Parts: sequence; C-alpha cells; structure tokens
Amino acid sequence: MGLFSFTQEIAIDLGTANTIIICDDKVVVDEPSVVAISTADNKMVAVGRKAQQMIGKGGTIIRTVRPLRDGVIADFYACEMMIRGMIKMIPKQNRLFTPSIRMVVCIPSGSTEVEIRAVRDSSEHAGGRDVYMIFEPMAAAMGIGLDVEAPVGHMIVDIGGGTTEIAVISLGGLVCNRSIRIAGDDFTSDIREYMGRMHNIKVDDPTAELIKINVGSALTELPEDQVPEDFLVVGPNRMTALPLSIPISYQEVAHCLDKSISKIEAAILSALEATPPELYADIVRNGIHLTGGGALLRGLSQRFSEKMNIPFIVADDPLHAVARGTGLALKNIDKYSFLMR
Repeated sequence: MGLFSFTQEIAIDLGTANTIIICDDKVVVDEPSVVAISTADNKMVAVGRKAQQMIGKGGTIIRTVRPLRDGVIADFYACEMMIRGMIKMIPKQNRLFTPSIRMVVCIPSGSTEVEIRAVRDSSEHAGGRDVYMIFEPMAAAMGIGLDVEAPVGHMIVDIGGGTTEIAVISLGGLVCNRSIRIAGDDFTSDIREYMGRMHNIKVDDPTAELIKINVGSALTELPEDQVPEDFLVVGPNRMTALPLSIPISYQEVAHCLDKSISKIEAAILSALEATPPELYADIVRNGIHLTGGGALLRGLSQRFSEKMNIPFIVADDPLHAVARGTGLALKNIDKYSFLMR
C-alpha cells in the first residue's frame, strides 16, 4: 500500500471462534472473536487475545462478549466494536491521510437475508466503504487451491466454531449445500457437560477448549503415534466446592463428542444424497476436503472416511483456508464478482 493509496483493502474471516484479517496477501490479524466491554461506560477495554484472557475474571467491572454465535451476529454493538478494534491492529503504513476501506467478509452459506444484512451493517459501521460478502465454503475451496470455476465437482466440509459448512462446488456455484449449527463450540460444550456429569467437576469454556485441544479425538482407538498423554483437569467439585484434579484420556473425550460428530456425518450424507451423479463421481475420485479448526480433531478424517467410504483430505492449513480464499477473492474482485453478495 503506497503513500498515496486512497483505499485500504482487507479480507475478513469473521468467525465465531477466531477472526482473521488478510491485508496485502498476508495474515495481519489472527485473534479470538472476543471483546471486553466496561460496564461503567459501555466502551471497549480490550479485543482479541487480551479480551479472551479476561473471560470469567472481570466480575461486575468488565463483561466479556463473543459477538458471534452459531456463525451469525448475536450482539450487533459488540461486533462493530470488535471489527473496529481488529482493524486498528493492522500494522500502520506511512500515509498522509486515513484511507477508505474496501472489505470482503465471509459468511455461512445458510445465512438468512437478515443475518447477511447484519454483517454488512456491522462492517459498514466499523469503517467499511465497499463491503462484499462471500460464502464460507466457496472461500475455503479457493483458499486450498481448488479451481472453483472448473466443470468438476468438489466437496468442502468446513468445521468452524459455530457452524459446519458442507457444499458441493462446480462451475463457480454451490450446487448443493448444508449449513448446520453443530461445530467446535458444541464440542466444547459437550466436554464441559461431560466433566460435570461424569466427574462432578465444574469447568468453563476455556478449560473445556484446552481439553479438546490436548486430548480431543473422534475415535476411541487411535494409532500409537497419535495417542496423546492424559490431560490433568483442575477445578472445583460441583457439590462441595473443594478442589479436584482429574486426568482425562482421549477415549473419554471421543465418547462425549460422538453424538455431535454423528450429526455432522448425517449432514454430509444428506449433501451427498442431493449431489448429481456426475459430480458425485468426481467427489469419490477426488475426495472430500476438510477445512476449519474442527478438521484438526484427531481421527476425524479417518472416522469420516470409514463411514462414507470416500477419502477425506485435511487441508494443509485448515485454520486459515477460509481467510486465504477471502483474500484471493479480494485480490481478484472483478474476476470473482459473480461469487459476491
């Protein structure tokens, strides 16, 4: 971006769990989608990782908010503040004036017109002059290098924080898609409830997230080289409030996640049933691509492959696939204008 640039161009993956911003083909912001707000004057105190560290610790002085739930905006004001705060995190460059902002924001493929309008309004209020939308599975496909305009069927399963996006893409369009509100947040919630029910220990979302990362699994039997060490969970007893230390194994986590993963499997099968035969043959030949943070869950691709009898391929950088695709759409906005909302 030069000294006399009139427009700053940014691509935003506005996720339930994390927000990623790409500027000049580089990831410049990768932060949790959390904002801390002062209860005294309703102003932003912190955003991103700093705000995440305040979850459950602010008492009545500071409230921490996750503005997005299930892939859509749940708190309009907090979302606007979060976008503003994250745009300010973009490294400054030498300019004589503040440029106007053109942005491309990705949205779930199952978004209603009201939900799309909410994202557009939040982005415009946060400083966006020209705001474009692109559906997440299309952005994910572009981000992992698939030719979305080719007359070939590609299937994407993007497991994010709030939604799982399943889509068959061919000739630059979504031939069929499913967007279900079962994803990473539900895995975290399942773990939190399981810990309370089975071990009588009270844990909040940050601890449940750590359990998911350290010993999360989709299979009760993993190959020896993938078996993680048990994770020690420390928290209060729900009945007595005395401290408890409970070691958790990956097998336990696999059991408690089984129901949610089964719902994702059912949605994938539903999308496959609706796929035209010619494209179905392409998908069986090329495999199904897994993106999003949920793709990193141990044994997930293996479980899906065994269930569907179709190879599932985990993207090289599943966390940033959607953001990189959004950045590609921004860079070639004229070429891909037909994909925009």
